Amino acid sequence: MTLADASTNAPGKWWRNAVIYQIYPRSFADGNGDGMGDLKGVEGRLESLSELGIDAIWFSPFMSSPQKDAGYDVSDYTDLDPLFGTLEDFDSVLSKAHDLGLKVIVDLVPNHSSSEHPLFKAALRAGKGSPERSYYHFADGKGEDGELPPNNWQSVFGGPAWTRIDDGQWYLHIFDSSQPDFNWGNPEVEKFFHGVLRFWLDRGADGFRVDVAHALIKEPGLPDVEELSSSMTGSDSDPKDEKAHPHWGQEGVHDIIRGFRKVIDEYDNRAMAAEAWILPLSKMAKWVREDEYHQAFNFEYLATEWEAKRLKEVVDESLFEFGAVGAPSTWVLSNHDVIRHVTRLSYKEIPKQGDGIGPDYPQPDEAKGQRIGRAASAFMLGLPGSSYLYQGEELGLPEHTTLESEYRQDPTFFRTKGERVGRDGCRVPIPWEADSPAFGFSETGKSWLPQPENYRGYSRDRQQGVAGSTLELYKRLLSFRKSNALGDGNLEWIESLCTDSTLAYKNNSVLVVANFGPDSLALPEGEILVTTQHDLSIEGVLEHDQVAWIKL
Repeated sequence: MTLADASTNAPGKWWRNAVIYQIYPRSFADGNGDGMGDLKGVEGRLESLSELGIDAIWFSPFMSSPQKDAGYDVSDYTDLDPLFGTLEDFDSVLSKAHDLGLKVIVDLVPNHSSSEHPLFKAALRAGKGSPERSYYHFADGKGEDGELPPNNWQSVFGGPAWTRIDDGQWYLHIFDSSQPDFNWGNPEVEKFFHGVLRFWLDRGADGFRVDVAHALIKEPGLPDVEELSSSMTGSDSDPKDEKAHPHWGQEGVHDIIRGFRKVIDEYDNRAMAAEAWILPLSKMAKWVREDEYHQAFNFEYLATEWEAKRLKEVVDESLFEFGAVGAPSTWVLSNHDVIRHVTRLSYKEIPKQGDGIGPDYPQPDEAKGQRIGRAASAFMLGLPGSSYLYQGEELGLPEHTTLESEYRQDPTFFRTKGERVGRDGCRVPIPWEADSPAFGFSETGKSWLPQPENYRGYSRDRQQGVAGSTLELYKRLLSFRKSNALGDGNLEWIESLCTDSTLAYKNNSVLVVANFGPDSLALPEGEILVTTQHDLSIEGVLEHDQVAWIKL
């Protein structure tokens, strides 16, 4: 069976086959030695990303922020936070990236602002029923004196989703209390964000990743939910189901998306991707129709275990559903909100999304995670469509699973009194040089989160040019992916090699074979382009939890 991903080589549609590298600015590279990553640090390391073979970079938020949630609490959408630099630094990074042939994507956070944003401050000053308050969700409480929240919604970070202010009203925050939700029922909010889009597009940004894109519209009346939940995936029920969460995946979001798209289409060759935890994929595909987002993160794929039958099902479903609306599928294994995949895939069961792994949790089998993680990356990068990489995964970087409580910064940790350790473990600064201060992250040795000692062995300089290293594996994969036009290809399963323990697919002239184990597998004839096996002398045999690319 052949499955097309609706990719195309048409000019101006670079996102359809791109490999996009996520930069988490705090933790990529520190250019001024204060222990916090910044844009000067990024600029100094851009050649290494060009050398890796990616097509674009996506910046997690660098806009002005009190940093209560690592920049996802924005106080000024049209300026950089001094922690990361200046607008001139952005211009410089953008110019250098473009010179290197790299696109630059900016993170947009439209669901909520910081409580320090001028619009929210004005709302607090203006009082009940004012136009200023209509920019956000303010409501009177329940109970005799309004002492109870307006409804029973829970914050994703733990605890109630409402905070009471001095005049007795409450404001909604799906996340931290420092992140009040915008009221997208107010057309002035849309006008405001269209202005933000144009600001960055005029500056030369190549597009946007839109944060929590599925939460912008809340069900009218803000009704209670029957089951208390803080899950980001609360939208997997049918929208007509009475248990579907009133703030996830409401139909009204699509009008907002179309408004964004009209602005984007005023500019040439720009794109936007949705972070929307929408399931099933048949519903997610509605977000990437011709007049909506260009891409949406495939979280169904990210959440799929390393298991042949299920992985095949998800790939088929993804290519079919996205292809049905003329969109490419995306593929992703790690990001700043989830446990790094080389750690996650070493477990049979893991904490739910956003909870993280701490010192009190059973510790991972690092060798097993590296083996499966490399294989999962090789399997993913052969698929048609667009792939996202998270900084450090090209080094095989594992989660920091023993971070002590005194260093934790994720709001989830504090709002749950440590019951959920949060996402800090995947956000630790990445290592560049094994024998430099902070492993090369910062010349002074400062680091906003401490790096574990085992990061030394994963440093880029320890892997550069070393045959079989994870860094060199990624370089080879990305090079052959591009030279064989796999992003624009078609997937055809080789059914004779698809069993409960093996998978094989052909994409253009490359055969990708995965062995899920436990026995070794005799490979088909052909030139082996790349294999995840460290022992490169093994020919004709693929061990368990390994992947090979073969030229046909």
